[in-house]
Amino acid sequence: MPDRRAPRGVRSLPSALSRGRERVTGVFGQRFPTVAVTGMTGVGKTELVDHLCGRPSESGTPEAGSAVLERRVRRGARLTGFRFRVVPGDNAATRLGALDDVFHDDPVDGVLHVVANGHATGRRPAGTSGRADVTREQQLAAELEDWTVTAHRIASMAVRRSRPTWLVVVVTKVDLYADDIDAVVRSYSPGSGTPFGDRLDELRALAGGANLSIDVLPACSHLDSDAGGVTRKDRDRYLAALEARMAQLSGHV
Repeated sequence: MPDRRAPRGVRSLPSALSRGRERVTGVFGQRFPTVAVTGMTGVGKTELVDHLCGRPSESGTPEAGSAVLERRVRRGARLTGFRFRVVPGDNAATRLGALDDVFHDDPVDGVLHVVANGHATGRRPAGTSGRADVTREQQLAAELEDWTVTAHRIASMAVRRSRPTWLVVVVTKVDLYADDIDAVVRSYSPGSGTPFGDRLDELRALAGGANLSIDVLPACSHLDSDAGGVTRKDRDRYLAALEARMAQLSGHV
């Protein structure tokens, strides 16, 4: 019987196409790494990302946080940028599903974890519109609880990966405590001896120092006109420093 097999060049075409797709995907991933943006509700995650993407909202923090995983793209110079995945802050099934998405199902390249020194906007549960009356102490406790959940997932992702993962703790809303920015940033840093700092030390021990880099940077997006102390120029300088560090960590510079 005649040999009905396809010619060798035709048979190798699917594998060649597959290798080509993998190379294109790899290059795109290097130029546009994915970044999970985590943190409790009301810290200003979406607002921060909108500023980083060059699409700031003038209306400030919304009254209700998003209940779904939000996606944003930052396009920068030299065909590079970032693909942001903003995880819902409410402690609901959608949030836990989003955390599984970014840290297990489709692991991200880096993490921006947003904290606010207890100044997160108080919100009613389950995404209900309107603000809630909460104390700063309550918000600090909620922030630490939120971080505990997220840190376990970061550690789990970091130990599974063949390349290092980076984490930037973004201490936001600094216009509300402009005189204490340096001290507050130190309190969120590894080795600070604070509850949050201790949790960072634990994360580094779990993930391994070679698998996880940690930075802590100040930021703000919407400026509170009554607070003062931080100008638009200051705000833009903080955001530029954050973008520059992300570019360094992603190999863009």
